Amino acid sequence: RRQSDGTYFRFSTGNKIAIHTAPSLPGPWTYKCAMLPSGSSIPLNGNQDLWAPDVVQVGNTYYVTYTVSAFGGQDSAIGLATSDSMDCGSFKDLGATGVESHAGDNYNAIDSQIFKDGNSYQMQFGSFWSNLYQVSMNNPPLKSTGPNRHLAFQPAGTHPEEAPYMIKNGNYYYLFWSEGSCCHLDTDRPAPGAEYKIKVCRSSSATGGFVSLSFLF
Repeated sequence: RRQSDGTYFRFSTGNKIAIHTAPSLPGPWTYKCAMLPSGSSIPLNGNQDLWAPDVVQVGNTYYVTYTVSAFGGQDSAIGLATSDSMDCGSFKDLGATGVESHAGDNYNAIDSQIFKDGNSYQMQFGSFWSNLYQVSMNNPPLKSTGPNRHLAFQPAGTHPEEAPYMIKNGNYYYLFWSEGSCCHLDTDRPAPGAEYKIKVCRSSSATGGFVSLSFLF
Protein backbone atom coordinates (compact mmCIF):
# COMPACT_ATOMS: atom_id res chain seq x y z
CA ARG A 1 0.00 0.00 0.00
CA ARG A 2 1.48 3.31 -1.10
CA GLN A 3 1.14 5.72 1.79
CA SER A 4 1.05 8.86 -0.34
CA ASP A 5 -2.34 8.06 -1.90
CA GLY A 6 -3.51 4.75 -0.37
CA THR A 7 -3.21 2.80 -3.64
CA TYR A 8 -2.69 -0.95 -3.27
CA PHE A 9 -0.13 -2.65 -5.51
CA ARG A 10 0.18 -6.30 -6.52
CA PHE A 11 3.33 -7.70 -8.11
CA SER A 12 3.08 -11.16 -9.66
CA THR A 13 4.99 -13.81 -11.60
CA GLY A 14 4.86 -13.52 -15.38
CA ASN A 15 4.74 -10.72 -17.95
CA LYS A 16 8.17 -9.56 -16.69
CA ILE A 17 6.57 -8.99 -13.26
CA ALA A 18 3.00 -7.81 -13.78
CA ILE A 19 1.86 -4.83 -11.72
CA HIS A 20 -1.82 -4.39 -10.80
CA THR A 21 -3.31 -1.65 -8.63
CA ALA A 22 -6.55 -1.25 -6.68
CA PRO A 23 -8.19 1.34 -4.42
CA SER A 24 -8.69 -1.32 -1.70
CA LEU A 25 -7.69 -4.91 -1.01
CA PRO A 26 -10.94 -6.42 -2.39
CA GLY A 27 -10.40 -4.49 -5.64
CA PRO A 28 -11.25 -4.02 -8.38
CA TRP A 29 -7.69 -4.78 -9.50
CA THR A 30 -6.45 -3.23 -12.76
CA TYR A 31 -3.42 -4.33 -14.76
CA LYS A 32 -1.02 -1.43 -15.24
CA CYS A 33 2.26 -2.60 -16.77
CA ALA A 34 5.29 -4.87 -16.67
CA MET A 35 7.75 -3.85 -13.96
CA LEU A 36 10.76 -4.57 -16.21
CA PRO A 37 9.47 -4.40 -19.80
CA SER A 38 12.92 -5.25 -21.21
CA GLY A 39 13.40 -8.16 -18.82
CA SER A 40 16.29 -8.60 -16.41
CA SER A 41 19.93 -7.71 -17.07
CA ILE A 42 21.02 -10.99 -15.39
CA PRO A 43 22.55 -13.15 -18.18
CA LEU A 44 20.70 -16.40 -17.46
CA ASN A 45 17.99 -18.37 -19.22
CA GLY A 46 14.70 -17.05 -17.89
CA ASN A 47 15.66 -13.38 -17.80
CA GLN A 48 12.57 -12.61 -19.85
CA ASP A 49 10.25 -14.71 -17.66
CA LEU A 50 10.65 -13.39 -14.14
CA TRP A 51 9.30 -15.10 -11.01
CA ALA A 52 8.32 -14.58 -7.42
CA PRO A 53 8.53 -10.83 -6.76
CA ASP A 54 8.65 -9.52 -3.20
CA VAL A 55 8.45 -5.84 -2.23
CA VAL A 56 9.83 -4.01 0.80
CA GLN A 57 10.04 -0.27 1.44
CA VAL A 58 13.39 1.02 2.73
CA GLY A 59 13.25 4.71 3.56
CA ASN A 60 11.56 6.34 0.57
CA THR A 61 12.56 3.61 -1.87
CA TYR A 62 10.72 0.43 -2.85
CA TYR A 63 12.92 -2.66 -3.32
CA VAL A 64 11.57 -5.53 -5.43
CA THR A 65 13.48 -8.81 -5.51
CA TYR A 66 12.70 -11.28 -8.29
CA THR A 67 13.90 -14.65 -9.60
CA VAL A 68 15.62 -15.47 -12.89
CA SER A 69 15.48 -19.23 -13.51
CA ALA A 70 14.11 -22.02 -15.68
CA PHE A 71 11.51 -24.33 -14.15
CA GLY A 72 13.08 -27.35 -12.47
CA GLY A 73 16.70 -26.18 -12.86
CA GLN A 74 19.32 -24.73 -10.52
CA ASP A 75 20.88 -22.13 -12.80
CA SER A 76 19.10 -19.37 -10.93
CA ALA A 77 19.72 -15.90 -9.53
CA ILE A 78 17.84 -13.37 -7.43
CA GLY A 79 17.70 -9.89 -8.91
CA LEU A 80 16.65 -6.50 -7.59
CA ALA A 81 14.80 -3.49 -8.94
CA THR A 82 14.08 -0.19 -7.15
CA SER A 83 11.60 2.64 -7.49
CA ASP A 84 10.73 5.79 -5.55
CA SER A 85 7.03 5.61 -6.45
CA MET A 86 6.09 2.15 -7.90
CA ASP A 87 4.66 3.99 -10.91
CA CYS A 88 4.98 2.35 -14.32
CA GLY A 89 8.29 3.17 -15.94
CA SER A 90 9.93 4.15 -12.66
CA PHE A 91 11.69 0.86 -11.85
CA LYS A 92 15.46 0.62 -12.24
CA ASP A 93 16.85 -2.87 -12.70
CA LEU A 94 19.96 -3.28 -10.54
CA GLY A 95 20.57 -6.86 -11.65
CA ALA A 96 22.03 -9.56 -9.41
CA THR A 97 22.05 -9.39 -5.62
CA GLY A 98 24.85 -11.94 -5.35
CA VAL A 99 22.47 -14.78 -4.45
CA GLU A 100 22.72 -17.40 -7.20
CA SER A 101 22.88 -21.16 -7.65
CA HIS A 102 24.12 -23.70 -10.16
CA ALA A 103 23.75 -27.43 -10.77
CA GLY A 104 25.17 -29.36 -7.83
CA ASP A 105 24.53 -26.69 -5.20
CA ASN A 106 22.53 -27.56 -2.07
CA TYR A 107 19.90 -24.93 -2.82
CA ASN A 108 18.04 -23.15 -5.59
CA ALA A 109 18.25 -19.35 -5.63
CA ILE A 110 14.57 -18.54 -6.08
CA ASP A 111 11.59 -17.25 -4.05
CA SER A 112 13.26 -14.43 -2.13
CA GLN A 113 12.08 -12.18 0.70
CA ILE A 114 13.98 -9.31 2.33
CA PHE A 115 13.27 -8.90 6.04
CA LYS A 116 14.37 -5.93 8.19
CA ASP A 117 15.48 -6.87 11.70
CA GLY A 118 16.50 -3.77 13.64
CA ASN A 119 19.24 -2.17 11.55
CA SER A 120 20.09 -5.34 9.64
CA TYR A 121 18.51 -7.10 6.66
CA GLN A 122 18.15 -10.81 5.97
CA MET A 123 17.05 -12.48 2.75
CA GLN A 124 15.16 -15.78 2.87
CA PHE A 125 15.17 -17.88 -0.30
CA GLY A 126 15.16 -21.38 -1.69
CA SER A 127 13.22 -24.29 -3.08
CA PHE A 128 13.56 -28.07 -3.06
CA TRP A 129 17.11 -29.55 -3.04
CA SER A 130 18.08 -28.78 0.60
CA ASN A 131 15.21 -26.34 0.95
CA LEU A 132 15.25 -22.97 2.68
CA TYR A 133 18.24 -20.71 3.25
CA GLN A 134 19.00 -17.21 4.49
CA VAL A 135 21.76 -14.71 3.78
CA SER A 136 22.58 -11.34 5.35
CA MET A 137 22.26 -8.23 3.18
CA ASN A 138 24.07 -4.94 3.38
CA ASN A 139 22.24 -1.75 4.43
CA PRO A 140 20.51 -0.65 2.25
CA PRO A 141 19.82 -4.23 1.05
CA LEU A 142 21.38 -4.09 -2.41
CA LYS A 143 23.82 -7.00 -2.16
CA SER A 144 24.25 -10.14 -0.08
CA THR A 145 27.13 -10.33 2.37
CA GLY A 146 27.12 -14.13 2.88
CA PRO A 147 27.55 -16.86 3.91
CA ASN A 148 24.25 -18.68 3.42
CA ARG A 149 22.53 -20.17 6.50
CA HIS A 150 20.25 -23.20 6.44
CA LEU A 151 16.79 -22.37 7.86
CA ALA A 152 14.58 -25.40 7.18
CA PHE A 153 14.80 -28.84 5.61
CA GLN A 154 12.28 -31.54 4.78
CA PRO A 155 14.34 -34.79 4.67
CA ALA A 156 11.63 -36.94 3.12
CA GLY A 157 10.76 -37.41 -0.53
CA THR A 158 11.77 -34.70 -3.00
CA HIS A 159 12.38 -32.11 -0.23
CA PRO A 160 9.37 -30.05 -1.36
CA GLU A 161 9.80 -26.76 0.52
CA GLU A 162 9.78 -23.34 -1.12
CA ALA A 163 8.76 -19.68 -0.86
CA PRO A 164 9.92 -18.67 2.66
CA TYR A 165 8.40 -15.56 4.23
CA MET A 166 9.30 -14.15 7.66
CA ILE A 167 7.44 -11.82 10.03
CA LYS A 168 7.95 -10.79 13.65
CA ASN A 169 5.12 -10.83 16.18
CA GLY A 170 5.86 -10.07 19.82
CA ASN A 171 9.07 -11.79 20.86
CA TYR A 172 9.05 -14.39 18.09
CA TYR A 173 10.06 -14.55 14.45
CA TYR A 174 7.71 -16.68 12.35
CA LEU A 175 8.88 -18.36 9.16
CA PHE A 176 6.16 -19.43 6.71
CA TRP A 177 6.74 -21.55 3.62
CA SER A 178 4.93 -23.72 1.08
CA GLU A 179 5.46 -27.47 1.02
CA GLY A 180 4.18 -30.41 -0.99
CA SER A 181 3.21 -31.29 -4.54
CA CYS A 182 2.26 -28.07 -6.29
CA CYS A 183 1.92 -28.65 -10.00
CA HIS A 184 0.04 -30.61 -12.68
CA LEU A 185 -2.56 -31.66 -10.12
CA ASP A 186 -5.25 -31.86 -12.80
CA THR A 187 -3.66 -35.09 -14.03
CA ASP A 188 -1.76 -36.49 -11.05
CA ARG A 189 -3.22 -36.00 -7.59
CA PRO A 190 -0.73 -36.11 -4.69
CA ALA A 191 -0.88 -38.83 -2.09
CA PRO A 192 -2.67 -37.99 1.19
CA GLY A 193 -0.35 -35.82 3.26
CA ALA A 194 1.66 -34.71 0.23
CA GLU A 195 -0.77 -31.98 -0.82
CA TYR A 196 0.52 -28.43 -1.30
CA LYS A 197 0.18 -26.55 2.00
CA ILE A 198 1.51 -23.67 4.07
CA LYS A 199 3.59 -24.45 7.17
CA VAL A 200 5.05 -22.29 9.91
CA CYS A 201 7.85 -22.41 12.47
CA ARG A 202 9.17 -19.86 14.94
CA SER A 203 12.34 -18.71 16.65
CA SER A 204 13.45 -16.08 19.14
CA SER A 205 16.01 -14.94 16.55
CA ALA A 206 15.65 -13.97 12.88
CA THR A 207 18.57 -16.24 12.06
CA GLY A 208 17.27 -19.38 13.85
CA GLY A 209 16.96 -21.95 15.11
CA PHE A 210 13.37 -22.43 14.14
CA VAL A 211 10.96 -24.91 15.72
CA SER A 212 8.16 -26.36 13.62
CA LEU A 213 4.62 -25.48 14.78
CA SER A 214 1.92 -26.80 12.44
CA PHE A 215 0.20 -26.88 9.09
CA LEU A 216 -1.87 -23.79 8.35
CA PHE A 217 -3.77 -24.71 5.17
